[in-house]
Amino acid sequence: MNETIFSARGLTKIYTSGEVEVRALAGLDLDILSGEMIVLLGPSGSGKSTLLNIMGGLDHATSGTLFFKAQDLTKLDDRALTLYRRDHVGFVFQFYNLLPSLTAFENVALVTEISKNPMRPDEALSLVGLKDRLHHFPAQLSGGEQQRVAIARAIAKRPEVLLCDEPTGALDSKTGIKVIEALLSVNEQLGTTTAIITHNASIQGVADRVFFFTDGKISKIQKNETRQKTAEVSW
Repeated sequence: MNETIFSARGLTKIYTSGEVEVRALAGLDLDILSGEMIVLLGPSGSGKSTLLNIMGGLDHATSGTLFFKAQDLTKLDDRALTLYRRDHVGFVFQFYNLLPSLTAFENVALVTEISKNPMRPDEALSLVGLKDRLHHFPAQLSGGEQQRVAIARAIAKRPEVLLCDEPTGALDSKTGIKVIEALLSVNEQLGTTTAIITHNASIQGVADRVFFFTDGKISKIQKNETRQKTAEVSW
């Protein structure tokens, strides 16, 4: 049995603006197992990105608990959260955030220089299908290739967790398939626990489980008994 890598109980996040309160998370409970590929689905404002930010140590919960293994992330200060992000978490966002003056290899190398047990940059880029594009600059790469460089950068430090917020949101379907399949390859070959936020319900078949969000809570969990091995049959 895989161990539980994240466990949330009564997780709440409230944003305030003057006298107005916005409850982004409303007492959410969940458990995620080590090595799982999960998809988070729901409309804008349903709490998906807020949860991902707290799981990644980018934001603080208002109340409740969120454990990463035996460590309660809600009790960590900013310095401890920085160390947690550095040592355990990789991020992939909708926009690639690559440095335009550096090659694909050099963009990935930035992460490996500050990591404890990194991959070689060329190894990470090969894993996402870019072994022939190591020395190309971002402007010489397609959108999908730039996103795969961003994935390589995220996984180069061998994180236990990969958190992806709309990684195909700026891409067409054909290019998006390649990006999702790069994430599948990382999950299968490295065993990285992977969470993907998306509005694209058609890719839910590649996940072990799908979490449906409504009003700051998980309204339904769907388990895929037979996970699809390629995004192409889902899109």
